[in-house]
Amino acid sequence: MTQLLLLLVALLVLGHVPPGRSEFKRCWKGQGACRTYCTRQETYMHLCPDASLCCLSYALKPPPVPKTKYE
Repeated sequence: MTQLLLLLVALLVLGHVPPGRSEFKRCWKGQGACRTYCTRQETYMHLCPDASLCCLSYALKPPPVPKTKYE
């Protein structure tokens, strides 16, 4: 009986844990994630609506806009 009770409690606890990456809101056309801080493989692009950072992988970062010289 105690094993059944332990199994029931374990299933209830595991049911409340959020799955992998679904806890982060998406940004930058669905390619970035809104977080409080970015990982080492990501860069900050802009702020999300909830004032968190929009983190984008370095592989997906758009190229910089070339500067024009005014003479």
